[in-house]
Amino acid sequence: MAYHQQQQPFYNPRVPFSGSIQGGLQEGKSIIISGRVLPGANRFHVNLQCGSRHAADIALHFNPRYDSGAGYIVTNTYQQSRWGTEERKYQALFPTGSPFTLQILVSQASYKISVNGSHIMEYNHRIPFHMVDTIVVDGMVEVNSIAFQSPAPYFPQPSYPGVMSAGPAFQAQYAYPVGSAVPGFSPAPVYSVPYKSIISGGLRHGKNISIQGVVNSQAHRFSFNLRHRSGIALHYNPRFDENLVVRNTLMGDAWGPEERHGGMPFSKGQPFQVVISCNPHHYNVFVNGRQVHTYNHRFSKLDEIDILEISGDLSLTSVVA
Repeated sequence: MAYHQQQQPFYNPRVPFSGSIQGGLQEGKSIIISGRVLPGANRFHVNLQCGSRHAADIALHFNPRYDSGAGYIVTNTYQQSRWGTEERKYQALFPTGSPFTLQILVSQASYKISVNGSHIMEYNHRIPFHMVDTIVVDGMVEVNSIAFQSPAPYFPQPSYPGVMSAGPAFQAQYAYPVGSAVPGFSPAPVYSVPYKSIISGGLRHGKNISIQGVVNSQAHRFSFNLRHRSGIALHYNPRFDENLVVRNTLMGDAWGPEERHGGMPFSKGQPFQVVISCNPHHYNVFVNGRQVHTYNHRFSKLDEIDILEISGDLSLTSVVA
């Protein structure tokens, strides 16, 4: 079976942004936009377009607006130089000043749209999706990353001891719900634990690390460490014996004060997807598409954070570092 190399995400693009969707859209393909609505925003939009020229047809115009109180979302299609009939959703799903993860999944009949892991709407195709080849983001929004997930599964990664590098084929795996079988494909490989990999080029603003796996049914604890030469910048440590997640930093040989609030977003025996998103002043941690923790940088030399370690009571199916 032929696999196509996964398109690299766009990291920290400047808005307004226009980028090519390599290979166009296909059924089962997802686009995942991670960002933050600017404080005081009046509106922003994400367009899936047929070309990049100014007057190009727009298959999907996704447009949160804030001109009537709490906010609402307008969706529409622009075809043959005119707008179609608007569809509106009166829910404040993108609070100003707040981060978000927007996923657009292409199905045969519609775009299935989710925000922070929750399905919010479907938008029926008015233009055939295979004509779409460009994504545009504009308005009062900042973007950390725009990632692409093809319907094909990730490539098997051999389990070698020691350090390994996750190559460009292992981009964020979002198209299907965590733990679901991808039709026509065998289950994902299981990596050896403890696991260690190189974070190519170190961390930077806009860099996302994606980890998928399953918590052991009798799990006690597990941890994710973002390491540098002389310590651990982020120690993320779910503890089932205490029913919480501990976050901390190891500087030299000394641990700092623990952060323990925010609850336990993991369940024993259940699959999970964790995305650690690196921002200028903090990390955002998403579990199964929902933001659950924020951790301010205590070690600020991001480019020196170049090792991901995973250990404890879990199995791994995908790591993108």
